[in-house]
Amino acid sequence: MPNLSSRVAIITGASSGIGEAIATDLASHGCSLVLNARRAERLEAVAARLSGKAAVATVAGDAAEQGIIDALFTTAQSRFGHRADFVVVNAGRGLAGSLSTSDEAQWEQVLRTNYLGAARLMRTAAAHLLGLVDPGPEGESGKAGPWLERPRDIVVIGSSVGRNISPFSSMYGSTKFAVHALAEALRREIGPKGVRVTTIEPAIVATEFQSVAGYDPAIFGSFMDKIGPVLSPADIARSISFIVDQPAHVHINNLAIRPTRQDYP
Repeated sequence: MPNLSSRVAIITGASSGIGEAIATDLASHGCSLVLNARRAERLEAVAARLSGKAAVATVAGDAAEQGIIDALFTTAQSRFGHRADFVVVNAGRGLAGSLSTSDEAQWEQVLRTNYLGAARLMRTAAAHLLGLVDPGPEGESGKAGPWLERPRDIVVIGSSVGRNISPFSSMYGSTKFAVHALAEALRREIGPKGVRVTTIEPAIVATEFQSVAGYDPAIFGSFMDKIGPVLSPADIARSISFIVDQPAHVHINNLAIRPTRQDYP
């Protein structure tokens, strides 16, 4: 079986937090990487840090845009000479508050980033991993090859609040509910064709996510202290590397990861 050093991974939202940690862990295994994020300078800094461990390419831009998504796959083909076989659907953003209290002005952007962008990336990834898209003269042609010889994965970063609703982040959680549904539907569609679709459901992970989402630092900080130590991005990344390194006929398709002392959500 090929190991991770023979694989090409695409990771969105890779300039910080969970995405950066996934890139770091995969680079330590020699996996070739195509990294995406909107913050170009920060993305290039991550790529520079990892370049001594693995081959790294970058595509800066909004991962909800189809043109950027397409560029991720063409970059993998032109840079590494064959198709990406591992896609991490990670780009997303939070939003503090419930249906009653969250900032309505941000609803459409959260929906666009978390749901529509994820849907476009999953759809495009499925087509490429099944070999339905011609990669062009610089890449392989024809079908993607025997799935048992070359594992292929779509890993979707969901959330514990996408399964266990929280009244304190229900608008954000609703987008993750929807993404979980899409991922499971896609698994049932393309799993029989040899593509593994995995949903990861992290609970509280200490990143910049909380401040960007607008959570009150005092209230949320006390909650993290109460259930701590909370998860680190490396905890999520380590789990993903384990999942995708399984033999091609083995699929860990859903994984919830919580701090030991977090009872809910």
